[in-house]
Amino acid sequence: MDILVVSKKENVLLGRTEVRFRIAHVKERSPDRESAREKLSAILNEKKENVIIDNIKARFGKPESVGYAKVYKSRETALRVERDRTLVRNKLKEKKAKAEKAAPKKEGAAEKK
Repeated sequence: MDILVVSKKENVLLGRTEVRFRIAHVKERSPDRESAREKLSAILNEKKENVIIDNIKARFGKPESVGYAKVYKSRETALRVERDRTLVRNKLKEKKAKAEKAAPKKEGAAEKK
């Protein structure tokens, strides 16, 4: 798996660098988010926890994928700015279990006569 950084853009307002990349995966399966984060953090000389992969899309009929990532200056900034579902996908936050309903419905409590 080879990663090529296509473009980098500094976003000072949000404290991050936005990166577009291309992954060539000849004779391999499409890369998963974790392995792409590891390789991208190594290429950019950043900590893995500061790299957030927003999306990776495989190109139909070609052994390559294109993606978009955000590299934050600190983990705290990433936790403050990013949506919860994106943080869960990148394993920076745990998924919350849905809460049980507080009071179960009472059967026959409001019967009409």
